[in-house]
Amino acid sequence: MEGVEALMRHVYVFPIVGLVLGGILGALAFTLERFLPMSLVAVIIIALVYKLCGINHIDGLADFGDGVIAHGPVEKKIQAMKDVHIGTGGVVFIALALLALYAVLVPMPSQILPMALIAAEVSAKEAMICFAAFSTSLQKGFGQMMIERTGPKHFAIGLIISAIFCYVILGPLGLACLAVSQIGALYMISVAKRNFGGATGDGIGASNEICRIAALATALGGALSWMPW
Repeated sequence: MEGVEALMRHVYVFPIVGLVLGGILGALAFTLERFLPMSLVAVIIIALVYKLCGINHIDGLADFGDGVIAHGPVEKKIQAMKDVHIGTGGVVFIALALLALYAVLVPMPSQILPMALIAAEVSAKEAMICFAAFSTSLQKGFGQMMIERTGPKHFAIGLIISAIFCYVILGPLGLACLAVSQIGALYMISVAKRNFGGATGDGIGASNEICRIAALATALGGALSWMPW
């Protein structure tokens, strides 16, 4: 627990974790796309994302989806989010997230794919900091620890680190990926507040998943719009 407490006081290192994870994914993509069709490369990359990161974040997305989809008062939505059994909302949210991730990876130009993966992981980790920094905690747990110990100062430090990484990796397009992902995190905060009255660790994990896709979609859009035809 001492290690967890220390980590929660220094959450601005999350983008560095994203840099390492993205570097592994980017190196794999760079290698595989020379031998395999992009559709298969995309599946392998997605599988590796959850092999490296575990399923906690996408499990958070599932719980978040169950709560958002549930009808009724806030209490009922929170109960649905805390239910250990996955519901229709969770299944739909996971399915859409995986389909969206696949959809943005397959058409990604090969010359930008490795860098886009790195920028997306850095942006997603900073999105988690953003969500925690500007949310109000609802319940006890690791999510509460992160939310209560993360403030605007941590967000600002993480944002500076992330901006440096993203600019070095992709230039202005990297900064665009970071900006869109942070807008996504702020939107996730509003969804959590509207549906639950506050935030939990599930919202942090959901932000990671959603904002990774947002960053990759931004990279894809920028790459396609700038490519000579």
